[in-house]
Amino acid sequence: MELLSASLAAYYGDFTVAAADENLTASQGKTLNVLRRGPASMSTLATTLTCDASNMTGIVDRLEKRGLVRREPSASDRRVKNVVLTAEGERVIDVIRGNMHRTLAGLDRLDEDERAALGALLERVFTPQPAAARA
Repeated sequence: MELLSASLAAYYGDFTVAAADENLTASQGKTLNVLRRGPASMSTLATTLTCDASNMTGIVDRLEKRGLVRREPSASDRRVKNVVLTAEGERVIDVIRGNMHRTLAGLDRLDEDERAALGALLERVFTPQPAAARA
């Protein structure tokens, strides 16, 4: 647990510095990072980032003002607004990821097989298991 905690702290420290270099808070950068996987509703973003809905609204408002995201109605429920990464938002999160020097240097010490193994292990650790599998 200690090594995992230290690893995550180093990663988020690296991420926070790289986001600040793009004049973003860590929360704004994390939002772009989540949206890099695809559009998400405001409630999904709030849940994923573990923050309340009003805070998420402020984060998205500031990102939208900079042209990094846009809101659009959900195709399945017009009451729901999805947040979508713009081309500029994609560029900015790519710059942030590229400027995470400590993280990238650490990953560069692993060969392709080791990176694949690390990814598989992290997926096993952090993918929720069905209740039946936990019993």
